[in-house]
Amino acid sequence: MGSSTAEESSVPAESGPPATPPPAPESVPLRRHRPLLLLVTEQMTSSVGRQVTALALPLLAIAHLHAGPLGASALMAMSYLPGVLLSPLIGVAVDRARLRRMLVSLSWLQVPAIGSVPLAAALDGLTWPHLFAAAAASGALNSAQGIALQSCLPRVVPAERLLPANSSLTGARTVGLIGGPALGGILIGVIDPAPALLVECAAYLVGGALFLALPAALNRSAQEAGSGARSRLDALKEGLDVIRRETLLRRQALAAAGLNLGGGAGGGLFVLYADRELQLPPWQLGAVYAAYAVGMGSGVLAATSVTRALGMARAIRLCAVGAGAALFLIPAASLGLSFPVLVLYQLLFGLLATVWAIAMTTGRQLVTPAHLLGRVNAFLQAVLTATLPVGAFVGGWLASRVGIVPVLVGAAAVALAGASSLWFPRDMLAEIERAAERKKAA
Repeated sequence: MGSSTAEESSVPAESGPPATPPPAPESVPLRRHRPLLLLVTEQMTSSVGRQVTALALPLLAIAHLHAGPLGASALMAMSYLPGVLLSPLIGVAVDRARLRRMLVSLSWLQVPAIGSVPLAAALDGLTWPHLFAAAAASGALNSAQGIALQSCLPRVVPAERLLPANSSLTGARTVGLIGGPALGGILIGVIDPAPALLVECAAYLVGGALFLALPAALNRSAQEAGSGARSRLDALKEGLDVIRRETLLRRQALAAAGLNLGGGAGGGLFVLYADRELQLPPWQLGAVYAAYAVGMGSGVLAATSVTRALGMARAIRLCAVGAGAALFLIPAASLGLSFPVLVLYQLLFGLLATVWAIAMTTGRQLVTPAHLLGRVNAFLQAVLTATLPVGAFVGGWLASRVGIVPVLVGAAAVALAGASSLWFPRDMLAEIERAAERKKAA
């Protein structure tokens, strides 16, 4: 499917600036591209805050509400569930919204959602319903912001710069994945988990201010440049029609769902497997997790070069299959040399999955018309978010009956099968290259 350039050019000049920006001069490097710098800074700041909260919330439930395994798991599920249920409606809202205003609002609404928890704890009034409500509200806002950001980037960065721009945003989030847990551990060790949540409140206050500095052109609804369905139901159908027509988008959903099902099953059993089956000491387990951050960071640095060298279609296929195949290294660790094998797995999976995700996100942004991007992103996010907890639950249930290692082998097979779907039909991913050329010429 082509871009919506023809529709955009027919909008009268007084209705606002175009939804897709004109290409920036090649002489201006992305490191000096002001809108991208604002988005990168926001992602770095907010990801640190989210990682602190991911550590502080369950510890708060344990310390103040005496949570057991079921309570901690339910709290995590509540942070995912709203995104799964609401993503399609969020996508409609993103396509119709004044995007800068929406991003600012989503960021600043996190402050009362998260900030109410330490306030209730300080007043000795924290309850399970309050904690679940805070987790659900924050999860819904995070889901909406993620969809909005994927729709925002193609409107501030020209098509030929989308790949390195997506790499920059992923790199900013990686900083949070590395630094957030360390900062959270230090804060929680010095103070209580409840006040540590104020770090995320501060991060979202800063993030909202950064979004407020984005170009005013984002306050024009993307749907004004497109076909504009009248009702929410019609708008949802319009987004689904894009996915039905585009084999690329359907296969992307299938491949990512397979990787998430397998990865969710493996991830849910990983710590138990490393501790009980492999008997890794804590320092080795910590090193294994650190290796993933190294692999992911390497993927961020390599994504643009690898994709340009191989071509986007080949990079997507090879990296997806490589990431799925890497999951077989988890059960292979039970055969011996468990520590180096798991380190190798984390390095490979972090590298390949990151390159694949960056290239695939860029491809989706290229082939989807701007006024439908929010809905397409939302439908795909709903599918992918749902498969992680499903994989973890099914993997845990099966492991209790047949053992951990057979389930890990099966999980890797599911992930590899999903990734392999990107190879058929052979010319499917050529549309990404054609879309990139069309948008360059527009």
